Amino acid sequence: MDLSRLHPASGATREKKRVGRGPGSGHGKTASRGHKGRRSRSGGNSPPGYEGGQMPLQRRLPKRGFHPPRRVAYAIVNLGQLAAFPPGSTVGPAELRARGIVRGRGPVKCLA
Repeated sequence: MDLSRLHPASGATREKKRVGRGPGSGHGKTASRGHKGRRSRSGGNSPPGYEGGQMPLQRRLPKRGFHPPRRVAYAIVNLGQLAAFPPGSTVGPAELRARGIVRGRGPVKCLA
């Protein structure tokens, strides 16, 4: 096998259709766009989501969800993570931050 001799199998590839290149091509003159009208002109395609006047899918479906403006993000700590501390020691947000269990300055929530 030689890399310089590699080529696709016969019939596996097809030449690019060159429209607007004369009557012999079968796609000359109007280049398969028809006569007149919006789609025949350059840049004359519909915007994405346009459904010909029908109410678009994006507007037919209901809006969902809500993001509260002053949401408080809690740092979550599991009981298994607290087991890493020696018994009887004080565990607070500062100690959790020092050990790398919690990041940031927000409130901490301990899950059972």
